[in-house]
Amino acid sequence: MNLVVGVGLRAGTSYRELRDLVTEAVADAGKVRILITVEGRESEPAVQRLAAHLGAELQTVAPAELRRQNVPSPSEQVDDLAGTPSVAEAAVLSTGAELVVPKRKSDAATVAVGRLAAAPGYAPGERHVVHRVLAERRDVRRGFVDLPIPDDVLTRVLESAHRAPSVGLSQPWDFLLIHEVATRRKIHDLASAQRDAFAASLPDERRQRFDGLKIEAILDTPLNIAVTCDAGRGGRHVLGRHADPRTTWFSAAIAIQNLWLAARAEGLGVGWVSFFEPGEVAAVLDLPAHIELVGYLCIGYVDEFAPAPELVRTGWASRRPLAWAVHHEAWGRRGLPGAEPTSITQDAEQAARDVAPRESGQSVRVVVGGEPADYLGRADTVVVQLGAKPEADFGVLWRPARDPAEGVEVGVEIVRDLALQGVGQIAVQVVEDGDVAAAVGRGLRVGASACGVRWRDEPVELSDSPA
Repeated sequence: MNLVVGVGLRAGTSYRELRDLVTEAVADAGKVRILITVEGRESEPAVQRLAAHLGAELQTVAPAELRRQNVPSPSEQVDDLAGTPSVAEAAVLSTGAELVVPKRKSDAATVAVGRLAAAPGYAPGERHVVHRVLAERRDVRRGFVDLPIPDDVLTRVLESAHRAPSVGLSQPWDFLLIHEVATRRKIHDLASAQRDAFAASLPDERRQRFDGLKIEAILDTPLNIAVTCDAGRGGRHVLGRHADPRTTWFSAAIAIQNLWLAARAEGLGVGWVSFFEPGEVAAVLDLPAHIELVGYLCIGYVDEFAPAPELVRTGWASRRPLAWAVHHEAWGRRGLPGAEPTSITQDAEQAARDVAPRESGQSVRVVVGGEPADYLGRADTVVVQLGAKPEADFGVLWRPARDPAEGVEVGVEIVRDLALQGVGQIAVQVVEDGDVAAAVGRGLRVGASACGVRWRDEPVELSDSPA
């Protein structure tokens, strides 16, 4: 059995007193994996010596976290001294363990014992740091400062990237470090050309907003890193790759995420540049033909980390709520863990009762069915294709709904996604005949009402008859 021992003690408590109290409480119940106490008491010699004697991990927890625990044996005296009604019992409960031995006392110490149902996680404070670095990671393009990255810092960041999981332990990544300004200037020119091409493809309102966005920091940072993938690394029989070769590229992407998080922990900003054709960059970098570029990163120290992503702060896009992305047992039964699953249509109909219309936002025409080539000449048009899968084109959304109910859900989700990208009004044009196409149109209207997006029906433009 894996045990957690919570300890409360006065300063200067002897090792023998603490050891004897813990030994009596634990008896032969199992192996002590964690010894945990309130912040500030971990430096007590008796606690450190006991952790070493038990071979246990020494963890600490803040008084505020202890106060949140519902303990069976609270103490007003402990509350006055430590800022929490309990130390020993609350410390055990803070790890998620089941309390099996309530608080026991000696003259200068208290202990409690808990049982872990599984391997222990990190201490509460350490968990907070992990979640903090995930929440505060940013795609940084501005505010880089003219400071070199020390070799030991960069090595730690690369080591973290290199520890990423990979399919069959194939480790398909490599990291090409680029300091030379001449090389980076060539990459910058490629990105600038793609920026201009993307801007030209945007509707007027969207183009104006895009003009204020910075897409890269290739020349602003002391270092660029090209992360590559060797799809053949590991040879023929890489475990796990045979059924889904894409796992090779997924592995390289995970390495980039590891690098990004480690860089944030070191105070380094990272920006991922995607405004270029990978083959053009590979040519500039003179990569071997079998090596593919997965990510191009700009990395350096920054003057600050923004409280929210730039695309959120500038109003370019919004985050998708977690509840929209969690499905229970079957696709479409959405909701957070512990909540009763609902359908996207139910959510939209409920939201439509309370939402206020958006004051502004780009206007998009959504065409359901028809031949995409007939409609994509306008930059503000999105075509929903319900039949055969079209050629790759982000102006065409392939949504082969199987019945009218699914068609309504498709329509709702399309508008919710467009609203997150800054759309404030839509024109709905249902070109295709049939119940499913009509249902998608209904879903677009329901979704628009739920998001505060203004909508109007646009009549189908009929061609002149040849007769």
